[in-house]
Amino acid sequence: MAGISTKEIKNRIRSMESTKQITKAMEMVAASKLRHAQARILNSRPYFELLYETITDIVNSNSDFSSPYLTARPVKRTAYVVIAGDRGLAGGYNSNIFKLIQSEIGDKDVTVLPIGKKAVDYFHAHGVPAWTEQYAEAADVSVGDCFSIARQLCQAYLSGEFDEIRIGYTNFVSVLSQTPATLRMLPLLQTGGSRAHSSDILYEPGSVEVFEAIVPEYLGGILYGALCESRAAEQAARRTAMDAATQNAEDMIAQLNLEFNQARQAAITQEITEIIAGA
Repeated sequence: MAGISTKEIKNRIRSMESTKQITKAMEMVAASKLRHAQARILNSRPYFELLYETITDIVNSNSDFSSPYLTARPVKRTAYVVIAGDRGLAGGYNSNIFKLIQSEIGDKDVTVLPIGKKAVDYFHAHGVPAWTEQYAEAADVSVGDCFSIARQLCQAYLSGEFDEIRIGYTNFVSVLSQTPATLRMLPLLQTGGSRAHSSDILYEPGSVEVFEAIVPEYLGGILYGALCESRAAEQAARRTAMDAATQNAEDMIAQLNLEFNQARQAAITQEITEIIAGA
């Protein structure tokens, strides 16, 4: 019995060592991807900030300025763009954003645009209608896709298909902290500044035309920024989860080694006792 017991323990040790190698490799891959994702966040911010400043300048420098993008109306139907991951093994990254979106949806009439396989599967299971499932692979969504999505959403908003458009994503705070968040994309939030100041910028062919043209670009920038934030948050969550899994595997291996040594010692003691008794 002692020999069988030690053999089983040795098999478990080998299995845990194999698992540890996998989780350690996944942690290193996630750390590498996290660095690239953080670089994308920093590179995308200047473009987004310039568009935001332009929109703010146009709105504030025209006292009689009005646009469908700025006009709030009774919300009958809302569209949610929800960004999640393609895979699990990332701690609470996917479940946290789904809980937040589900709490906001409630009994509202909503349509979702899921980005990521986990988002597609989740809303399928909960019977929430999807506007399109074209972007089921979050890893394949490019900056061009973000601007294409933004233009389609703007057309749907202007046609009255949706009265409000929101985006759900995970905000990358730090390697150890990621928080799910939602943001209203349309109608645009009114700025709190004065709308009577004059601007030194000359817009051609006109400020209204420029505003109408850059709103889809601005929303595309928001979407791409949220995608970058979510990707960084996912890799950070996966790195943390795999680090914890690796540590747990090391603890289990240490415990199994202790049990193996105790079992082997017990077997040796029993054999010595039998030899002495036989003599």
